[in-house]
Amino acid sequence: MGKPTGFLEIKREELTDELPLERIKHWNEFHTPMAQEAVQNQAARCMDCGTPFCHTGANLPSGASGCPVYNLIPDWNDMLYKGHWEKAFKLLMKTNNFPEFTGRVCPAPCEGACVLGINEPPVTIKNHEYSIIEYAFEQGWITPQIPETKTGKKVAIIGSGPAGLAAADELNQRGHSVTIYERADRAGGLLMYGIPNMKLDKQKVVERRLQLMQAEGITIKTGVEIGKDVTMQELQQTNDAVILATGSTVPRDLPVKGRELEGVHFAMDYLTQSTKSLLNSNHADTRLPDRQDNYINAKGKNVVVIGGGDTGTDCVATALRQGCKSVKQLEIMAMPPESRADANPWPEYPKIYKLDYGQQEAEAKQGKDPREYVVMTKRFKGEGDKLTAVVTTQIKWISKDGRMIPQEVLGTEKTITADLVFLAMGFTGPEQGVLKQAKVNISERGNVAADYGKFSTNVEGIFAAGDCRRGQSLVVWAINEGRAVAKECDGYVSIKQH
Repeated sequence: MGKPTGFLEIKREELTDELPLERIKHWNEFHTPMAQEAVQNQAARCMDCGTPFCHTGANLPSGASGCPVYNLIPDWNDMLYKGHWEKAFKLLMKTNNFPEFTGRVCPAPCEGACVLGINEPPVTIKNHEYSIIEYAFEQGWITPQIPETKTGKKVAIIGSGPAGLAAADELNQRGHSVTIYERADRAGGLLMYGIPNMKLDKQKVVERRLQLMQAEGITIKTGVEIGKDVTMQELQQTNDAVILATGSTVPRDLPVKGRELEGVHFAMDYLTQSTKSLLNSNHADTRLPDRQDNYINAKGKNVVVIGGGDTGTDCVATALRQGCKSVKQLEIMAMPPESRADANPWPEYPKIYKLDYGQQEAEAKQGKDPREYVVMTKRFKGEGDKLTAVVTTQIKWISKDGRMIPQEVLGTEKTITADLVFLAMGFTGPEQGVLKQAKVNISERGNVAADYGKFSTNVEGIFAAGDCRRGQSLVVWAINEGRAVAKECDGYVSIKQH
């Protein structure tokens, strides 16, 4: 695809980012869009590889490989190279409801599976996706697509994250009347409050899509908690089907001594409050008990983030923008290698060392990567009720009974000064309240029991998709499940008799 010899002649070029010390002064997105000619030039690197793996979405023993929504990557790269941007846009929209989200926040497993990536830097697929959809918005190609006919069938979706939104979009286009219920004050789920504004702009990007969906006929009700404001029984009685898309929102805790000290918070509480305050008052409010839009402010504080991944990175970046005194990030796992290990071959997602945006900013501000590896938190120390320090120890991973467990390295205990600690250790599953009211079966892992591909629960007419079904995962996998559950739900309501 593209230029037959492009991958031999053209080097990979990334988006230009605003300098770290400049971008931490604001909360805006900091990527500079690439010129059309440059994007087309990069698209020329897409090889005629014969059997592309970038769009496969294969499930390998170590995890997914390639694009989970099966984007037609070689096809739209070819259109880009030839300058046919509208054709590229139409191909992109065949498989992905929200390229403006994935083009910003997806870790790009497609690039990890790129054939060129075996021995050269892979094609800049994620940037092409971002560039196509933003150009399409600029050109006015994206307008409300209102279904010509309505089926008279009604579907309720609980949760407005990427899975719920994708399901709603698909079902609406099939002519069903769709209502999304969101307990927060704004729709979007983790897209709105779980991902900071500098990574995904809420008003310019998330609200833009939500307004488009509403213009297409989808009803979004915010501030409505199912089980309290509306019962599951009421939803079932007034709809032909219900889709659970509540996400995986129960954070993994750290039950060590001192956990109750003031200053120890879950990462998602921190990120949510910060974004809500930014949107409500541009952070003009203070953290007072009588203010709904209060937030945890790291200004002038020594911050420790426990855990890695995107959430940990987002905490680092948020603390820096708030003006923290220092920030450290503790990871229990070993530092990844600079290049693929033998146990991590192509086309698996490459588990290699990299500086994400938050670590880049911390390095620029503090002189080094804020992460410390193979570190375990032993306890929190405080004066009175307030946190003052984190006590850690180095660990090594040993094999016991066929699994790897951490073992403390004696003599490595260390005390780190801390005013704030953010726990970013992932999530254990969905909240159980609405699931119990729905009377759906729960899997051994604590998720809604519903087979992938069918998405139906043990309760007739109730389906489940996204993180509440599969566990904590990527935005692109949530979109995959939202699209797939919509297909199954459509089949169910289409044959259901009133």
